[in-house]
Amino acid sequence: MATSIPANPTAQTVAILLPKLSDADSDFRFMSLNDLYTVLSTGHQGLLLQDYNTAARAVDGILKTLDDQNGEVQNLAIKCLAPLALRIPPSILPPLVEKLSNLTTEHAVDSSIPAMALRTVITTFPRPVPGVRSSKATEEAYSAISRVLIPRLVGYIVLPQTLKNLPDPPKGMLEVDNEKGPDADTVDVLIEVVRCFGPMLEDAEIRALQRSLTNLLEAERVGSVVKKRAVTAMSVLAVYFPDDLLSAFVSQSIETFRNPHLTPAKRRLFINIIGSMARSIPQRFGPYLKTMAPFILSALSHDELVAHFEKASEIGELEPLIDEVREAALVALEGFLASCSNEMRSYTQDVIAAALRFLRYDPNFSDDPDDEMNGSPGAGDTELDGLDGIDEDFEEEGGFSDDDDASWKVRRCAAKVLYTLISTRASGDLLDDGTLYGQVAPVLIERFQEREENVRLEVLATMGSLVRKTGEGAPTPISTTGTTHGSTPAMPQSRKRRRGGSDVSTFDPLAMSSMACGSPSPVASPTPSSAARASLHHLRPTIMRSLTPLLRGTSLPSKQAAMSLLRDIVSVQRGGLWEYLNQIVDPTVDAIKTSGVAHAIPVSAGSGGGAASTTGGTLGTEALTLVALVVETHPTQNLQPLFEKWIPPVVRAAKDKLYKVSIAALEAIEQLVKSLTPPRSMQNGQQQQAYLEQLYEVIMDRVSASDADAEVRQRAILALGLLVGRTAGPAGSKMFSKIKRTKAASAVLDRLRNETTRLASIHAIETVGRLSRQKGDLDADWVRHVVVELGAQLRKANRSLRSGSLSALRTLVVSPAGHENLDERSIEELMNVLSPLLTADDHHLLGPALVVLSILARTDAKVVMRESVVKSLCSLVQTSLSGVALEALLMLVKSIAEQGAGQSLMQGLLKDVGVDGDPAIVGKVIGSLLVYGGSSVGVSVDDFRKELESAPDDQRKCLALYVLGETGLRSGSSSTVKPDLFTVHFDSKSDQVPLAAAVALGRAGASNISQYLPVILDAMSSRGNAQYLLLHSLKEILQDIQDIRERETSLAPYSDRIWTSLLRFSLPEDNKAVGAECMGRMTIFAPKKYLPNLQTLLDDDKASIRGLAIQALRYTLVEQDPVYDEVLKPLLVSMLTMMLRDVDLENRRLAMTTLNSATHNKPELLLAHLNQILPIVMEESKLRPVLVREVQMGPFRHKVDDGLEVRKSAYETLYALMETAFSRMNNVEFFDRVVAGLEDEHDIRVLCNLMLTKLIVLDPEETVRRLDAIAERFRAILSFKLKDNAVKQEIEKAEEASKGVLRVSVELNHTFPSAGGMATSGQNQVWRGYWEWARKDFGGQIKGIEEEGMGRSG
Repeated sequence: MATSIPANPTAQTVAILLPKLSDADSDFRFMSLNDLYTVLSTGHQGLLLQDYNTAARAVDGILKTLDDQNGEVQNLAIKCLAPLALRIPPSILPPLVEKLSNLTTEHAVDSSIPAMALRTVITTFPRPVPGVRSSKATEEAYSAISRVLIPRLVGYIVLPQTLKNLPDPPKGMLEVDNEKGPDADTVDVLIEVVRCFGPMLEDAEIRALQRSLTNLLEAERVGSVVKKRAVTAMSVLAVYFPDDLLSAFVSQSIETFRNPHLTPAKRRLFINIIGSMARSIPQRFGPYLKTMAPFILSALSHDELVAHFEKASEIGELEPLIDEVREAALVALEGFLASCSNEMRSYTQDVIAAALRFLRYDPNFSDDPDDEMNGSPGAGDTELDGLDGIDEDFEEEGGFSDDDDASWKVRRCAAKVLYTLISTRASGDLLDDGTLYGQVAPVLIERFQEREENVRLEVLATMGSLVRKTGEGAPTPISTTGTTHGSTPAMPQSRKRRRGGSDVSTFDPLAMSSMACGSPSPVASPTPSSAARASLHHLRPTIMRSLTPLLRGTSLPSKQAAMSLLRDIVSVQRGGLWEYLNQIVDPTVDAIKTSGVAHAIPVSAGSGGGAASTTGGTLGTEALTLVALVVETHPTQNLQPLFEKWIPPVVRAAKDKLYKVSIAALEAIEQLVKSLTPPRSMQNGQQQQAYLEQLYEVIMDRVSASDADAEVRQRAILALGLLVGRTAGPAGSKMFSKIKRTKAASAVLDRLRNETTRLASIHAIETVGRLSRQKGDLDADWVRHVVVELGAQLRKANRSLRSGSLSALRTLVVSPAGHENLDERSIEELMNVLSPLLTADDHHLLGPALVVLSILARTDAKVVMRESVVKSLCSLVQTSLSGVALEALLMLVKSIAEQGAGQSLMQGLLKDVGVDGDPAIVGKVIGSLLVYGGSSVGVSVDDFRKELESAPDDQRKCLALYVLGETGLRSGSSSTVKPDLFTVHFDSKSDQVPLAAAVALGRAGASNISQYLPVILDAMSSRGNAQYLLLHSLKEILQDIQDIRERETSLAPYSDRIWTSLLRFSLPEDNKAVGAECMGRMTIFAPKKYLPNLQTLLDDDKASIRGLAIQALRYTLVEQDPVYDEVLKPLLVSMLTMMLRDVDLENRRLAMTTLNSATHNKPELLLAHLNQILPIVMEESKLRPVLVREVQMGPFRHKVDDGLEVRKSAYETLYALMETAFSRMNNVEFFDRVVAGLEDEHDIRVLCNLMLTKLIVLDPEETVRRLDAIAERFRAILSFKLKDNAVKQEIEKAEEASKGVLRVSVELNHTFPSAGGMATSGQNQVWRGYWEWARKDFGGQIKGIEEEGMGRSG
């Protein structure tokens, strides 16, 4: 049947379709319904509003099809109800709801159809938005719910009606004495009513619904499924409980728990309700836990356990309901810990005792853990020792069998309680005070031998969580196996200054490749210094003893979980298993061999997450990951005997059809290659060569295999690049055939020409270039072809390809092995592709391009200095260059000048640039050309002296001053520039010339301290108006000193005089920042002398001096000098604490910025003492009403918050700490501050939005628990209405706030989609309502944000 539907359907169109709904043919009925759905969906909003008769007939017709024998017709009828409910007259809504609530199906098989239809209508109705006035349509929908559905649910009229003499409603759908009794579908209808219209429910309606649910829960004849849904409904409804009703409900629950005749079933029920409500309304329910928690804990007490066993021994069987009570109590405790962590702190020991008690609770099995553990099994033994005899007597009577044993559920819930406790209370709390490793860890290890698989997996997951928490927040050690692909090697640490300046001598690309050969083999890990890590270290023998049977067992899930735990231990300790390698080698080999097994074994997902099933593939992947990590973190000499067993199965696994297994095997092969090659291993025996041959063959096979997955081939290419690079040099060539190495390099080049493997090949080539450090390591033809191919990629639009290709080119050109093989054609090709990159549009590409040019210029500067390059360089100096790009530019200028090819650039700078560019940058470039180029550049220093004397304008004078200052710096003691050449310009009336003269004076004096520094210090004492300028000169000297020996010889005689002058002349507000930086530099030069001086100044009576000391300390924290860190370590925390408690607001703000800097630059000195500092920061982040004052501004009163800047700095510090030390902070308190910040000033709200996006990843569990509180703050921000006379700045700020909130909302919904979906529990009610409202009112903006995110990810 085909029906033509008009583009603009009318009520007549609907009327034509209605008779066909009664057709005898089910296909006709279905097609008619489908057409009707199309009409209702596409028709305008008022389609049936004016045609009451047609609307009523449409309702009757669709309701009739709900009882259709055909299931597809029924489903489509339910679908039609949604658009119909929005297009019928408001007067028909109550009859529609009434008919649906009374609907009974005679022909339909599915009895849930009426409830599904009713829920569809309820969810379709327009719903209220908290804080926003309800629309007329919403009020009409609520009226239908209130007048019809709620009385129908509870069985009586709740609110007084305007009409009199109305008939009593039929028996309530929730009434227990109903003929059929309530079903779960009816409870779901109630949940939907509360979810959609909760904010509009009257007090009487809430109480009526609560009363009906309570009756339902207390009824004996109601089934367990219905009661479970009723518990969920109660938690959903609890969100809208008035305070007195919540208090009354809690009081009723307390009385119920105190009832001596309380049955186990009822006790379990009320425990479930309490646990569900704690999750649903944690902030409101938390205060009641002080009285409620003891009743939950009593169900898990030792006394009740003993009484239970005594009673069981008397009657000959265990009462199964008691275990269900304990399971419910443990689930409730898990909810308390997760949702109300702070309120549960006083019960910490009780919770731990209960969880450990029932983690070992196994009434149907008796085992002596001492035999297994060979020592004390841990906490909890004393309590359970008294039960051993009871267990034995009871088992002898034979009143219980394994088939009836449900105690495993209790043990599993106990493990989950411990998992949640570790998640919420480990870092900075129970982990640091030794509770977790002293009480919990021994029992967890004991329970590794748990006989029930599901429980065992939970125990292993819990122990894994504890191990991971132990490793969080610790500084990540430098990899011992060289750099990974695509990464830039770290610069070797030096005691030279670290400054984003422009000193060419401190920026050397050759130094970047000095780390290329990798690092020596790892050494055995010493005993860790931190308490938690030391505890883990001491537990290793016990852990290995308990894990060995699992590793050798037949259960795949347990094997995988055990290997996962071992991986966590190795990762946290960076090794630490060298004594036990022989115990894990055979199990890992067996696991790798089973990677091809296709069958799956379903297992319970552990608390820590994971797959829902374990297969041979997942087990093999886990084993391969463990092997890779062990090889990476353990000394090669310890691994040597194991290679014979590990390498063959790893090689076979690399060819596995499962791509995840193959990738994991290739990652393990990479680590094996590193372990077998220099510098980790210098052995070149036949066995070593044979191992490398095996690895080479399988890597080449995977690279060339056309049937392999793209990711597998890419990983193989990276491994091949590593093999080629690690076998370079004399030592490597003895281990690996040169012919095969050449063949491998050719394979990488071949893959570079393939689109799908190009990026991986680029990274592999970069690895080869970085590791090939000696001439002759690379074939000339290979290098030239690679350079041509990489140069071609620089013309592509793909940014990843361009960036990777440029980085690889830089590495090849810097490497002696690559640079020696460049011919004229290769250099010409490089020049053609690099010239377009010499723009300031992309500094990320500009820096490497300049580095490549500078290396090429050292060989043939004339080829580099073509006209296009000169023009590009002249354009560059007219932009704001800084950092690496400026250093690379100056390095190129130096290379050009030293080769005598700088004249064209000098002419371009003088004629085409002149004073149009930044004089500081242009001056540095010209000064470098003058010093390194000498007479070849065509001008001299004397020319700029004359220019300085005769220049008619300030710009030319400034340029001349900067040039002369740079020549003084570069020339050193041979410079002919004298101090008075600069100081005479201090009195200039210009705004620019005096400062330029001061900076130039300092730069010239940095390399000639004995001549310049006395002049500066004398002038500082005698010239009252020049202190600010002279401080700038002194700052330039201190930051431009090149060598530490120069500091000690040239600067030391003047150090005391400098310090005294700084204290004297830095107190004026204009001088403070510069003076503080100078004091910081002096402190870095002589930390033993000046750090105690700064500490003394922090206790000075003058706030200005204390502030100066605070700023000075902040400037020192960027210094990466081990000597300085050693002196700072014992003083840092006390100094930070002192300044954070300063009475001056501005000083406290400065202290926060100093702590922020310490967090970024000295985390290893700070993290161990975070508990002393963090409470101060938390307190400063709170709004202090005492600091808020009113200011009269004309006729208006304006509030000024004097504490805002300090509070903002506190939030910035929390943000910094979150990135480096989140695992060491109390996550509950941290979330409290973030949520509170969402109600603060605009800048703090922006920062809290950023923090939320990171917390989604750092702590997803707590983020989900806070969604309701977040939703309330977000709704308030989005609902904020500006005044009519709002200025442009206020409008822009409001728009930015709304966009930021929507962006975070989209990310939260994307990460936790179930939270915004259909209600399955009482959790996240407020968030669901908020998200639905946001999608409705801000749909366009949300769609744009989602599309923007998809574009970025694509």
